[in-house]
Amino acid sequence: MKVKGKAWKFLDNVNTDEIIPARYLNTSQHEELAKHCMEDIDKDFVKKINMGDIIVAGKNFGCGSSREHAPVSIKACGISCVIAETFARIFYRNAINIGLPILESEKASRNIDQGDEIEVNLDNGKIKNITKKQTYNAVAFPSFMQEIINAGGLMEYVKKKI
Repeated sequence: MKVKGKAWKFLDNVNTDEIIPARYLNTSQHEELAKHCMEDIDKDFVKKINMGDIIVAGKNFGCGSSREHAPVSIKACGISCVIAETFARIFYRNAINIGLPILESEKASRNIDQGDEIEVNLDNGKIKNITKKQTYNAVAFPSFMQEIINAGGLMEYVKKKI
């Protein structure tokens, strides 16, 4: 599967409170969470993005508390993929569980700039920076994890299997 969109660049150590502020954790409604994604970093983030855009970040993306609301808000607002140098482990697992594609790539993280047009092949981990005519590699997920993401998350995957 391929996704394509404009890059939205963030630095190191973006934590789950910045992804979805704690004041919105009284709901689990995806549409409501989507309205507030990244607002403590960029209050107009969700107004500026287009469906399919891609977050590109530095090290330790999703650090902090283990709330599943963070990847849910990212996916629900229309972001198709997150590329980072590294992810906090609990965010990594939560992203897979809810079907949000994420890739680790130091070179992509460091070389993609805000606004670059990006195409990501989730099957093989190839990241193309169309703007700069560069290609970066990330480790693709094993097939069973790709199945979970393609199903829309772990719950949907399990429903299809039983």
